[in-house]
Amino acid sequence: MSATAQPLDRRARRQVIMITVSAVTLFAVFRWLPTGTNLSHMDFRATGTNSIEFCDPLNPQFIPVVAVKSPVTMTLVRADGTVTPPTPGQETRFVLTLKTASGKPIAPEDLIVTHTRLLHLLIIDPWLNDYQHVHPEPGARPGEWTFAFTPQREGNYRVFADFTPVATGRGLYASTDVQVGRSGLPAMYTLVMSHKTSWVVEKNGLRCALVPGAQPVRARQPVDLKLMLSRADGGRVPLGPVMGAFAHLVAFDEARSGFAHLHPTETNLLQPPDALKPVLNFKITIPAPGKYVIWAQLNVAGRETFLPFWFDVEP
Repeated sequence: MSATAQPLDRRARRQVIMITVSAVTLFAVFRWLPTGTNLSHMDFRATGTNSIEFCDPLNPQFIPVVAVKSPVTMTLVRADGTVTPPTPGQETRFVLTLKTASGKPIAPEDLIVTHTRLLHLLIIDPWLNDYQHVHPEPGARPGEWTFAFTPQREGNYRVFADFTPVATGRGLYASTDVQVGRSGLPAMYTLVMSHKTSWVVEKNGLRCALVPGAQPVRARQPVDLKLMLSRADGGRVPLGPVMGAFAHLVAFDEARSGFAHLHPTETNLLQPPDALKPVLNFKITIPAPGKYVIWAQLNVAGRETFLPFWFDVEP
């Protein structure tokens, strides 16, 4: 090797070393920069077996929130301080408290904005007929969030929380119940649970079909879903964004053991679906057989619309 080549090689090695050291230093600096949250990844780990798993957004699953341990506790009280159950048809304001399993409050700076909001509440009545999607706002103290909703019937409503901690960057969930009206409703009310399978819903001149890629839908097998909309008079169906997507689907089982929150594969909001017959595509995997409902949340010509689809999942 020539004399001039050796100094060049040494300079090249020094440059590589300097670049490597600089990269490692920058990584360490950014790694330890404050993120605004005092919570760490370990604050969102449930201990023991049968604990809730973080959600993979690329593989939407039905999350069994009730049956598994969550690293987050959620409590609800009426904002006016009373313990009287809310009355159907009347708006009631609540204070929701989110804490880690060790008792640390979960404040706004501890959560990431997902689908335009920090915190999503999926509220469903015992018969899956009254579904509401609510977004709490930060309350007076860390860990407190306030919201209002108007229940449509009596019964034990279930409230699922859907959020993403800064410390993990992955979806996490919690649940609690709130009694509306009388407790201990008579057995006759359970008859309301009987629903016929319906993949097509018509409302206010809007025809909405949810078409599975294969029937019957089977447990533990991924299934493609097409949401197809049209009007009987051939009119336009202009879909607008709702929470950063052209539609949201939420699936519940009869026992309300959990839910699946689905978003269309069409993610470019600058390319809306066809205005005459829009079609959106979804994927879902349901783990257990039984009867389910999928609620579609849409923004049609600036008006929010909720539509239910009832179906059975075979073994």
